[in-house]
Amino acid sequence: MPTLGYVQRLYDFLRRHPTGVDTFWAVLLFGFTSLWFGGLDFFLAVFTAGLSLVVALRRKAPVQMLLLTAAIGVGQLVFGIETIPGDAAMFVITYTVASEPTVPRWASRCALVGAVFGPALSFWRFGESAYGRAGVGMSLFVTVLLTVPFVLAWVLGDSMRTRRAYWAQLEERAARLEKEREAQARIAVAAERARIARELHDVVAHNVSVMVVQADGAAYVLDAAPDQTRKALETISGTGRQALAEMRRLLGVLRTGEQPESGEYVPQPGVEQLTDLIDQVRSAGLPVDFRQEGEPREVPSSVELTVYRIVQEALTNTRKHGGPDVGATVRLSYRDDDLDLLVEDDGRGAQRELYEEGGSDGLGHGLIGMRERVGMVGGTLAAGPRPGGGFRVSAVLPLKSGR
Repeated sequence: MPTLGYVQRLYDFLRRHPTGVDTFWAVLLFGFTSLWFGGLDFFLAVFTAGLSLVVALRRKAPVQMLLLTAAIGVGQLVFGIETIPGDAAMFVITYTVASEPTVPRWASRCALVGAVFGPALSFWRFGESAYGRAGVGMSLFVTVLLTVPFVLAWVLGDSMRTRRAYWAQLEERAARLEKEREAQARIAVAAERARIARELHDVVAHNVSVMVVQADGAAYVLDAAPDQTRKALETISGTGRQALAEMRRLLGVLRTGEQPESGEYVPQPGVEQLTDLIDQVRSAGLPVDFRQEGEPREVPSSVELTVYRIVQEALTNTRKHGGPDVGATVRLSYRDDDLDLLVEDDGRGAQRELYEEGGSDGLGHGLIGMRERVGMVGGTLAAGPRPGGGFRVSAVLPLKSGR
């Protein structure tokens, strides 16, 4: 097994230094050609050195080496230098130019032209001395026999070029998909944080509002009605515990690598919890008339949570902005395909800039949060002052939305 490790390291080293490998083969080719002829004259040495340079720099400058090869080939024809071992570089550069995706197509086509006509020109120039006089049939056979290896080198290189281009596209697509997944993950995180912010706002705004109202009432009747004071303090305590439980559930989703403790996370509130919510509001001093119309049936969990939060937010706004002696009405109507929700009060309403620009609290978390919730389940929301005074929130929520 250690031998395999050495081989792998050697292979990795050779892959990191392709020009060094090509240079080694170039030197070997030059030396073999020298030994083949037992020494080199001037022209033979120049052509052999040029062909060795083609092998050494074929990957660094393939187009330039192709042009150098063409010049050497023409020089061999002109000066009458027959085929030498160094001509193997012509096979190598033909394959290299055809296989590299970065090489222009015109260079690859030029290599193909050279592969087709080069052997024929060589046979026409040196065939008589190499093969003697031959008939037309034999000449064609020999020409084809010499041409086929060069053409096969080009075909093999072109196939490799297509394969490399295909893998490059796959790698580019994979990198693009990875970036898209990272972007989608960031968007999902931002959406989750926005959802948690809305949930926290609803929980804190509602429960703290109830606690403030009860604390003010307790302070007002502290000496005159101890029993009412005790009841108000109990309401404050229960409301605070409920707020802590809901905040613990919401903040729990931000934890990573922790298992929730038993009973730590409570179910999300829905339509069934509206009665408890309205009873809590009534105990805080706000009269609420709650009615349900139509036949109750299964409602998507996302719609249930939306209904609960809209009622919670609307009644909280009524306590904040409705003024004294205000009363509220909540209507929940089951239709064939929709769930209609109406929350209105007979108070003095909210200032126009609060519901047109920033929401009920002026910070963008009130009615804007309602609209975001309704939009996420595919419903519609209308909110604003009533013609006869007070404020109205009306929502139409689809019952067939996905969970």
